[in-house]
Amino acid sequence: MKIKPTPTPSSEKLREQQENVDSTTAEEDFAQVCYDIIPWIKSNEKIDRQLISVSEPRLLLLIEDSMRPDDLSVDGTQAPHISQDTRLDNRVIDLRIPANQAIYRVEAGVCKIFRDTLDAKGFVEIHTPKIISATSEGGASVFQVTYFKSNAYLAQFPPFYKQMAVAADFGKVYTIEAVFRAESTNGHRDLTEFVGLGLEMAFGYHYQAVVDTIGDLFIQFVKGLPERLHLEYREILTLLAEDGIQMGFEEDSSTDNERILGRIVKAKYHADFYILDEYPLTVRPFIQCLIQIILYDMFMRGEEILSGAERIHDPQLLVHYVKHHQINVNQIKSYIDAFRYGCPPHVGGNIGLERVVMLYLGLGNVRKATMFPRDPKRVTP
Repeated sequence: MKIKPTPTPSSEKLREQQENVDSTTAEEDFAQVCYDIIPWIKSNEKIDRQLISVSEPRLLLLIEDSMRPDDLSVDGTQAPHISQDTRLDNRVIDLRIPANQAIYRVEAGVCKIFRDTLDAKGFVEIHTPKIISATSEGGASVFQVTYFKSNAYLAQFPPFYKQMAVAADFGKVYTIEAVFRAESTNGHRDLTEFVGLGLEMAFGYHYQAVVDTIGDLFIQFVKGLPERLHLEYREILTLLAEDGIQMGFEEDSSTDNERILGRIVKAKYHADFYILDEYPLTVRPFIQCLIQIILYDMFMRGEEILSGAERIHDPQLLVHYVKHHQINVNQIKSYIDAFRYGCPPHVGGNIGLERVVMLYLGLGNVRKATMFPRDPKRVTP
């Protein structure tokens, strides 16, 4: 028994439609395609499909309730709203809300500005490994994974491979990459996996040129942002002391003190964004002190959004610090070897994408700026 081929719209008809594309609107194009194709599908008895799959008869959450803010009240009574866990458990439905759609379009826009701005400045986007052979921050906050007959780790210290690229004469590089942190905290700004916007840049005279480049990025992110406010670590100690908070010079600022400082800076300088420079090395984890000699942070609305530094690029000095901290040289041998053939001084930093969007939009929790968040209690959906 011979089966006749199913007739399809003629090639002449399709060519004629293509020639008329410029003279029709997108809506007309779609309508014409439906007009020609759908009758053909319906006429073919062997095809039994729908353009949109059938929805379950009962939604697990109501879109109307999901659209309400958490603090909305009606006549003094809390209106029905959806809890964060329920939203995340049913994320595909929750993401259909117009406000959520807008959040991730803003997030995409931040990535585009990041790329466009650095591309215009001569940076090269690179892609680096996320499976590494050794821990990069002492092993306290890393995910260990089985790698065939040995162990490996998920990368949680982004600069390593970007620094190697600088040593390979790329000069200025950036990445948009996943960063992993095995920290068992469920704070409003903490995730075990997030998107890092990272960059490394060689400089010829002073690291401040790189800090200014990063500061310019935030001015591009937020149109109308005033000029960069630059504060030194000693200055913020004075500002906090004037507000009744005493901190030692070698003491790292707590999250609460950072928020208080943000309030002070807003009141005194009318700024939501500022750069905090010249940290003492003792306030950073030992592995960061190991490879960095000048530290700086950037803050938005009283919360850290970037941590950066000038790196140590002299292999002998690196080996000295490795031995001083009693670390096995072989653990980071390939990293140290990258600087043995000449490497320019360089500076870098890493921006937490979701945290920036959270603070910019005033969302209150980084999970609202993360499409499918990962934290100590959540690995699905």
